[in-house]
Amino acid sequence: MTVAADWIARLGLEAHPEGGYFRRIYTDGRLIDTPAGARAAASSIHYLLDRRSPLGRLHRNRSTILHYLQHGGPVDYRLLTADGSLRTVTLGIEPGQSLFLAVPGGVWKASELPPDVAHALVSEVVLPGFDYADHDFMSLSQLAGEYPQHLDALRALVR
Repeated sequence: MTVAADWIARLGLEAHPEGGYFRRIYTDGRLIDTPAGARAAASSIHYLLDRRSPLGRLHRNRSTILHYLQHGGPVDYRLLTADGSLRTVTLGIEPGQSLFLAVPGGVWKASELPPDVAHALVSEVVLPGFDYADHDFMSLSQLAGEYPQHLDALRALVR
C-alpha cells in the first residue's frame, strides 16, 4: 500500500468533485447570516492529491479558505483574481514555500502535484463554512472568454 493509499484509508477519504480525495471533519454548530443565506461559522476537511488524482480543478468559493500542509508535498496552488492576476503559491517545507495559504473568497484556485511528488495531504478551514451553493467550477469557455491571457497556462486545470 502506498503512503497516499494509507492516508485515504486511515482518514476515510472519498473522491472529491474537484479531483483528489476528501472528507469533511468538522462543521461548526453556530450559524452566520451571509448574503447567500445562513452558513455554519466554519467547516473543515482533509484533502489529498496523489499520483492517481494529481489535480484539483479550477474553482472558487464565496468563503475564505485556509490551507495547511499536513504531510507530503509540495503542492502548487494557482490563484486567479477577478482583475486577471495569476500567481502560483507552493505549499511545502523548502525555502520559498509555506505550510499555510489563505485564499480569500471569490479567488479562483486550482491545485496540482509536481510530477515527482507522490502525494500531498492538506487540511482546509472554510470561513464561513462550506456550502455547495457558494462553489463554482471554471469552464473552458468561461476561461477563454474572461481570462484569455491565461488560457494556455490553465487549460489543463478546467473541466
